[in-house]
This record gives sequence, C-alpha cells and structure tokens, in this order.
Amino acid sequence: MSDETIEIENVGQPGKTYRANRQKFEAMRAAVIKVAPSDPPGMTIEELKQALLPHLDETLFPGGEKAGWWIKAVHLDLEAKGVLARTPKPVRLYRT
Repeated sequence: MSDETIEIENVGQPGKTYRANRQKFEAMRAAVIKVAPSDPPGMTIEELKQALLPHLDETLFPGGEKAGWWIKAVHLDLEAKGVLARTPKPVRLYRT
C-alpha cells in the first residue's frame, strides 16, 4: 500500500478491506465527523451531504463531485470501527 492509499473497512463485509485514496478519504472522514450529530436519530445521508459540502476541499471534490460515493465509503468504514451508528429506515447516521 502506498502513502497515497489507505485501507478501509466495510461493516457489511467484516474482515475484508479495500484501498481508497488517502487524501480524499481523510478529507471526507473529517467532514463527516464534523457535521454528524452525536445523538440519535442523527441525519439522513442527504442531510449529511448537504451539511458537509461546504466543508470539502474544492480541489478534491470540485462542485461536490463524487461526494456521495465517498460519504458511503466513510460511513461504512466508520460504522465498522464503531465511530458511527445508523438507525433503521430511513437510515440516519450519528456519532457514537
């Protein structure tokens, strides 16, 4: 693994890891942690996306491009690590 990538987890596939761009992942992780509430029921994915878009580096995510994919990657990794939790439908995320 190079310094440009990071291994991330997926709560839906325990024990399996994936490589992702370190810079984009860490930028999105910081934004998700910054805006996700610490109390249930939390925010829907769309509410989370709208709240964190202003906090993203425009050079990494021009116009919010690909933000939805990176939110999902970060969400699944942080949920696997116990940092985020989700409620049942509609899915809402909050910090643990």
